[in-house]
Amino acid sequence: MDENGTGRVVLVGAPLGNVGDASVRLREVLAGADVVAAEDTRRLTRLARDLGITVGGRIVSYFEGNEERRTPDLVEALRGGAVVAVVTDGGMPSVSDPGYRLVRAALDAGFPVTAAPGPSAVTTALALSGLPSDRFCFEGFLPRSGSGRRSRLRELAAEPRTLVFFEAPHRITGMLEDLAGVFGTERDAAVCRELTKTYEEIRRGPLGELAAWSAEAGPRGEITVVVAGAPSGPAERPADADLRAAVAEREAAGVTRRDAIQAVADAYGLRKREVYELVHATG
Repeated sequence: MDENGTGRVVLVGAPLGNVGDASVRLREVLAGADVVAAEDTRRLTRLARDLGITVGGRIVSYFEGNEERRTPDLVEALRGGAVVAVVTDGGMPSVSDPGYRLVRAALDAGFPVTAAPGPSAVTTALALSGLPSDRFCFEGFLPRSGSGRRSRLRELAAEPRTLVFFEAPHRITGMLEDLAGVFGTERDAAVCRELTKTYEEIRRGPLGELAAWSAEAGPRGEITVVVAGAPSGPAERPADADLRAAVAEREAAGVTRRDAIQAVADAYGLRKREVYELVHATG
């Protein structure tokens, strides 16, 4: 229980893979919390063992599948004065992981929320990417379907800030191919795999090259993708032949002609109809 007798939520930043990154506060919070809501209780048990600590409070599972159902129970624990710690498999809770619903519910009910900050795959990958990091936006996971993914990427094609994504290993090749198709094969990017772990790997290069590498290598593990933003300011209008070639390049990468035309129009600030007519003028 909090020393003031008031319940509170503590978001705990867990190591991404290297247990040596665990903070002193993480140890203190996990050992002293009344309730620990863990994305994976088995991983929490392993982490506690590796850290040489004992989790003294009640451990409950708290993941995407039960987050909505379990949040009211955790708020009730707060009403009883409990300190509720939230810990995910790695990184900060609420960042594409469980936590947001409890944060919102706790704040709405008048309970304080604080954090024991720790590692984040977003900022770690951004720093290692070699791409501009003064301005960036985090997009999390893209839609799973190819059409939904490409639609979202078209909306982001002109975004000038560096972009950070999460992706699952079995979808990474398709994602990189769609990125290359919508953003262009020459847009710089970095694929960051297994950050802080034994087999950490950072692949940097143009999207076209990264898509080809992924198709051949089949990368596994936790993956974060960082992509350079679109060039600032309106791009100079290419010659008609270059616009047609840009559409053809995206089509060759697997993007539909309709989506390729839209992506090229967005990239150069042109009307979609203008690019469409250029492409279809040659049949």
